[in-house]
Amino acid sequence: MVTKLAIKNDRYTYRVTWSEEDKEYVGLCAEFPSLSWLADTQYTAMQGILNLVAEVIPDMQANNEPVPEPLATRQYSGTFTVRIPPDVHRRLAIQAAEANISVNRLVSAKLAIQ
Repeated sequence: MVTKLAIKNDRYTYRVTWSEEDKEYVGLCAEFPSLSWLADTQYTAMQGILNLVAEVIPDMQANNEPVPEPLATRQYSGTFTVRIPPDVHRRLAIQAAEANISVNRLVSAKLAIQ
């Protein structure tokens, strides 16, 4: 979590999507999943969520709450562990052996096409 005083809200991960339920566009921020902004246009939904995050950050800081670090500025190791059922592990091992590559390389390639 970032606790710096000058956090730039434009570094966060934003998205605008249509909400069929609300019949409006909804602006979202991945680092602040509890926040959203509804609007009639994509542009105003994006402006709304940008402004909302800009308002929330100083409020969090004033209350000594941890402010999320932007996903774009985080360092990633490239390593994560996934638990899978034994039968899935077996199928992956067979596919990897048939392709003459490691299971890690096979899974990495499958994830890369997602």
